[in-house]
Order: sequence, then structure tokens, then C-alpha cells
Amino acid sequence: MSESKLRIKPLTYEEASFDFDPVLIRECRKAEIQPQIVGQPRALRSLEIGLSLQKSGYNIFVSGDSASGRHSAVQFCVQQLRDDIKDLRDIVYVYNFRQPDSPSVLTLLPGQGERFHAACLQFNQEVLKLAEDKEHFLESSLALVDELERSFPKEKPIGDYISHLRSDLVRENNHIQHLDEKTLKTDPIARKYQVNLLVNHAHTKQRPLVIESYPTFNNLFGSTDSDEKIPHLSLHAGSLAEAAGGFIVIDAEKLLGETGLWEAFKRYLDANALAWEGGLATKGELGSKVIRPQVVPLPIKVILIGSEETYDMLTEEDERFLTLFKISAQFDYAMPLDNTSISQTIATLDAYVKTHNLLPLEDSALAQLLRYSSWYVESRNHLATHFSSLYDVIQEAHWWAKREQKTSIDGDLILRVNDERGYINGISESKINEEILSGDMIISLTGTKVGVLNGLAVMDRGSTSFGTPTVISCTVAPGNEGIVNIEHEAGLSGEIHDKGLLILEGYLRKHYARTFPLSIYAGIAFEQSYAEIDGDSASSSELLTLLSAIGELPLRQDIAVTGSVNQMGLIQPVGGINEKIEGFFHTCLSTGLTGKQGVIIPKQNVRNLILPYEVLEAIKEKQFFIYPISTIDEGMQILTGRAVGVRNPKGNWSEGNFNFDIEDRLKRMYLAVSSNRG
Repeated sequence: MSESKLRIKPLTYEEASFDFDPVLIRECRKAEIQPQIVGQPRALRSLEIGLSLQKSGYNIFVSGDSASGRHSAVQFCVQQLRDDIKDLRDIVYVYNFRQPDSPSVLTLLPGQGERFHAACLQFNQEVLKLAEDKEHFLESSLALVDELERSFPKEKPIGDYISHLRSDLVRENNHIQHLDEKTLKTDPIARKYQVNLLVNHAHTKQRPLVIESYPTFNNLFGSTDSDEKIPHLSLHAGSLAEAAGGFIVIDAEKLLGETGLWEAFKRYLDANALAWEGGLATKGELGSKVIRPQVVPLPIKVILIGSEETYDMLTEEDERFLTLFKISAQFDYAMPLDNTSISQTIATLDAYVKTHNLLPLEDSALAQLLRYSSWYVESRNHLATHFSSLYDVIQEAHWWAKREQKTSIDGDLILRVNDERGYINGISESKINEEILSGDMIISLTGTKVGVLNGLAVMDRGSTSFGTPTVISCTVAPGNEGIVNIEHEAGLSGEIHDKGLLILEGYLRKHYARTFPLSIYAGIAFEQSYAEIDGDSASSSELLTLLSAIGELPLRQDIAVTGSVNQMGLIQPVGGINEKIEGFFHTCLSTGLTGKQGVIIPKQNVRNLILPYEVLEAIKEKQFFIYPISTIDEGMQILTGRAVGVRNPKGNWSEGNFNFDIEDRLKRMYLAVSSNRG
């Protein structure tokens, strides 16, 4: 008889509770740690290596969730290297005397470009004046060239250009002799000796850091002015030219989103030089010709920021990707909970409050913010690295504090924020509970039923989510069809959910159909569910419902179940555990607590429990229960109140337990199918 006793005990109030010790908060706050990039040691190491190495291909892909502080960390790491400006160069485009539609590029020392630009502007103005005196034009203009050359001695890029300029003036002399004064002012010579100072670092003190949040061909590679007749003067710098000698940060998803841009960008990375992609046809002299500027041979460290999915897609589908982006900086959404991470989190939150002129945080507020941080990542052993979510809570708490004329933010205000969020976003949850009360949604929260069980699901609506019970039913009969997933047949089942259903057959074969074929036709459905179902968090509920239907065993309706299961019958942890428990508690609360209701969860999920205080109070008052289990047998024992049973030396289940009933019914179904065949 001892075997029939319930072996699984519900969690006590102490086991279900999770809070931060106020003494610990005070001690960690006294540490006065300076705020910095928190909880990302691996990502920071990757960034340090990638940013420091100048070898080709050592560009960086930064992956992780958008709220994990990726941009701040990149800027923090780049800042450590920005003082080294030895690779900075001014970028100047000049007229190409041999091929005008391919402007020549000069890369000059910082400040030299500004000087050269001013000198050439003055030179062109003087040449234009001299052209009016056609008889002495050549002699006078060559004298100006000599003067220009003396202003920039022994500077090869400029020297080469001046040599070509000298030859061009000789050629232009014959042309000018045939121009009248009016035509001269519109002739290319009126401006062609000017230069285009595309990038000017005369006053730059640090290596450039360019954040390209909207990458397009023009924004990255630059653009041309179609109304400009002089090719080299029509060029406008893109973000790559502006970042030359420094760093550029690009949104990976947006880069991939524009047709052809990723392929063009890879060509740029391969050449390690800025090649202008295409170009716009200019009007006037060049007609329909396309401008093809010379490339800019300057190093740029490229940092792509994107999601884990984008990184995986590129590594799998683009064979060049890993040779161009050899460094992966992966940002985690959580960090281990210890005194150091607590101190760092407190310092970061205090710094945010100070920077944004918000009301100060009391120790009790920090305790609740840390609790929220652990809830956010669903772990008692971790804190969130998504500080933006914590900042939002602080901002809302500050608003409530001002409204209530408080001078600081305490723990009650943090809880108030959570309550208000629940109220504002709780319409869908309330509607479901109203449907349960009215009978429109058929669900039982008392008594027992065969082949019916309350599972737990999480519903998402925008940035919020909530848990809700969902009725799972199963019918069985002799047959060879196996387990039919009704959601799949209706096109409402995802691939992971389909896999979970296939596992159920494996469980039946291993635990029962050892000496006879499995001969069953079972249909499993989520009642009154009209949206796609995916994931395997309901697989244990489905298996328990199936076993109930097979063995004709009534299951308790006042207990809801969540958990994944494998073919061995071992229960596996699931996500959204807190929302699921809270959702079922609210449903029970709306219909009236009976003192027997509760949930069955995977034992591993106990470390994820950070429950609302109203649920904890109900547990304390023994009005609500949480049962952690490790096996399907334990779940069946709780739901049926019957013994598990043991197999005798011959391998048969002893009588008087649910396993015997299930195997006996499976045998009878096999015999029924066999007799029909005969």
C-alpha cells in the first residue's frame, strides 16, 4: 500500500520564493564599482582582438539580441584605439587628364588636403583670369604651375598631378585661343583645375567611427551629382570614405536587405580598397558616359551588427563570409549571478539614474530590479545583460514617484510598474478568463476526466506575454494508424510540435509494447485552439492525456501540466514557466480557489521560478501548489492518485496500478486488431 502514497511533494513557500537579501544589496552598493560594459567578457575579448589586428579579413560580426548593449560595447572598445591616427589620410579627387570619366584619387596627410584644395581653387581662378589675355596665357599659366609646385615640394602624389597639369595647360592653350569671353566662363577650364576634397582630416584628433544605420549603395560607396559637368567635382563621399583609416559599424540585416549591396560590399572587402560601385551618368560634356573613379587604398575596420540567425545564415550560405569576418563577438543575454555581477548591475543602474536626472533608487528598489532582471532571463542563477529593459522599468517608476510626490524610488514603485503593465496589457488574458467563466471556453478546474488534461501555453501579444490553460484531449481505439496529430492534419502544427508527437509512440513501445506490436489509433487535439501550435513544451501533457485515454484512467482537472518529455519518459525543462504558472493561477483565482489547484512542472524548472508575490502568498496559505516532477510516472501518480507499480521478474506489471491498466489495454487492442485480420 505504501506504493500508492504520493511520493512527489509540492514546493514549500520557502522553496518557491526568490528574493535578494537587503544586506547583500547594501554591501554590493558600497563597493562603488565604476559602470562599464557588464556581463560580456567573451564578446569584449573578441572585440579587443578583432579591432587591434590590422590583417586582411579580421573584420568583426557582432551578434546577439538588440538589447544586449552591442552598440555601446563596440563604441567602448573602439574608443580605446581611436587615438592612433597614423593611418588617417585626406582624400582628394582631381581631374584625370588622360581619362576624364575616371577621376584620379590622391591620399594625403591630414591637413595637406585642405591646403592643396585651397591652393588649387586659387590656381584655377588665376588661370581663368589669364585666359582672357590669350597672347600671354601659356607663359603666365606655366609660371603659376611653378608657384604651385614650390608650395608642395617633394610630395609625390601632388607632384605627379602637377606634372600632368603642366602638360594639360600646353594642350589647352590652342583651345583657349578660339574661345570668346562668354564661352570661356562656361568652358570646363573654368573649374577643372579645382580639386574635390572628399574627406578632410585637418582638424581630426581621433580615428573616425562611423555608424551607418541605413546602408545603401549611395550611403556606403558615395554618390555623384548628375548636374555637375566636371566628373571629379561630381563625387560625394559615402560612409566608407568617411571611415577610411578608422571604423565603420553597419546594421547587417539592413545591408543584406538591399538587392546586390552585400555582393558589392564583399568586393570592396576583397580589394581592401574603396571602389565606387557603378556611378551616375552626368549631363552635358560627358553625355551618357558613366563615372568610374579610382579606388581609395585605405584600411577600414568593418563591424557588422546583427542577430544570431543572420550570422548562422551567412556562415552556412556564403562561402566567403568567414574569410572576410574572421572574428565573431557573440553577446549573451544573461550573466552569472554573483556578487560581482550584482555590484556591476547596481553601479550601472545608479549611473543611469544620475545621467538622466531621475529620482534616486532605494535599496529596496534595487532588490526588486535585480529580481526583475532574473525574471527577465528566467533564472535564479543569472542576471540580464539587457539593461534597456531595466532602464524602462526605472523610467516608469520615476513617473509614478513624481505622480505620487515621492522623493525617491522604492521597491513598491518597481512592483507598481509591473502591476500597471499587467493591467494595461491584460485585456487578452481577461477575455480568456471571462470566456471560461461564461462557459464559452469549455474547461474544468475541478473533478476528473478520462483523456482530458489542462496543459499550459504562453500567448504573445507584442512585447508582452501571458500564460493560459489549454485543454488537451485524446481518444483511442484499436488500429494501425498510430498517433494522429489533429493539429498537424489541420495545418496548425509546427515541426517541433510534430516531433514531440512522434516521441510519444517511442515511449509507448519502450514502456509497454515490448512483447507485442503497438496497435492503436489515437487522436490528440488542442480543444478550441485555432492558431498554429509549435514547440514541445506540451509533449508531457499530451503523453499523460494519451496514457489516460489508453488506460481509461481519470485525470485531475484542478492541476495543469507543462513540460517536455523524451522517449525514456524523462521530463525536460521548458520556457515561459513563470508566465504559465501565473496564468493558470489567475484562471483559478477568477473561478475561485479550491485549495487543491496547482501545476505540474519539470523539476529542472524550479531554478527558473521567480513568481509574483500573490502566487507565493497562495502557496504559503496552501491554496495553490507546484509539483516538480522528473518522470511521466510521477506525473501520472499525481494526476490519477494511483500507484506506479513495478515489473516482476517476468517483465510484467503487477496488478492494481496505472501502468498495468495501460499495458493491459494495449494488449487487448492488439488482440482486437489481430482478430479482425483473421
